Amino acid sequence: MGYKKYYTNKIIWYLITLVIAVVLNFILPRLMPGDPVSAIAARAVDGMTDSTAIQAVYEDYAEKFGVNLPMSTQFLIFIKNALRGDFGVSFSQYPRTVGNIIASSVWWTVCLQLPAILLGWILGNVLGAVSAYKKGIFDKGILPAFLFMSNVPAFGMATVLLYVFSLKLGLAPSSGGYGFDLIPSASITFFRSVLAHYQLPFWSVVLITVGGQAIGMRSMSIYELNADYVKYSRFMGIKDRKIVGYVFRNAMLPQITGLAMSIGTMIGGALVAEIIFSYPGLGTTLLAAVKGRDYPLISACTLIITIMVLLANLFVELIYGVIDPRIKAAQQD
Repeated sequence: MGYKKYYTNKIIWYLITLVIAVVLNFILPRLMPGDPVSAIAARAVDGMTDSTAIQAVYEDYAEKFGVNLPMSTQFLIFIKNALRGDFGVSFSQYPRTVGNIIASSVWWTVCLQLPAILLGWILGNVLGAVSAYKKGIFDKGILPAFLFMSNVPAFGMATVLLYVFSLKLGLAPSSGGYGFDLIPSASITFFRSVLAHYQLPFWSVVLITVGGQAIGMRSMSIYELNADYVKYSRFMGIKDRKIVGYVFRNAMLPQITGLAMSIGTMIGGALVAEIIFSYPGLGTTLLAAVKGRDYPLISACTLIITIMVLLANLFVELIYGVIDPRIKAAQQD
């Protein structure tokens, strides 16, 4: 019964958060200044001089995109279509649909960010744990170096890698997701080109992830190693290897939260790396949507980010109920 109450409360609060986020997700892009429909209509009437015909074209586009309807009606239509996975037609890339644009870019971001975040998280936690337990060169040499790199701004790290390994050494391409002279296919040539363009964005994400994870794991490990239960266990003659297992298990709890948050925000977090390297992911798509005041595309991108963050946090909350002994004890009480 205790676990049932714990899980029910968490799910209810996350559902309330999702409702509020969806409302803000719809309203905020529409508060941006400017009229994107006018830009589309202007391209359509280029060269026309009849003001009546121009006005008719504008009204036709306004009706087609639904921006002439009351805000409440637009919101209901947005919710109805979103439940079916239909986010309408893009303003900035008309007549492409939002679903088509996202489908063509989201996998680039996932394939870039997910492996980079996982590798950075694993390397950071291993380095932090070893630095806390073994000290020596790990604590005085390697850890400070990674900590310095993690404090370099994301755009700075990407720019340095671009300058050194692409412009100076010529070891990797400078921009794009694949060669501009290639057409996406299942060929080995295309795969090699994708892999070559993948290197610099990937390592720019890994390098700024390792240091933060390492310092967090080191701090938690040192705290746990000095805890009373560790001293008591050693006094009782329990093997150090078993004690360390419990220490790192407890120290990993905040790190799991950090991993879930990183995965949840990986689409938004990819923005800087994708812009610097002109990588064809969802972060670049979101920036283009903001520049073009593309309400449907902005709403779709931010809604995906919102849902990923909420799911990641909810997953952590549910897992904590199982792996954290303090929560387990509280539910039993």
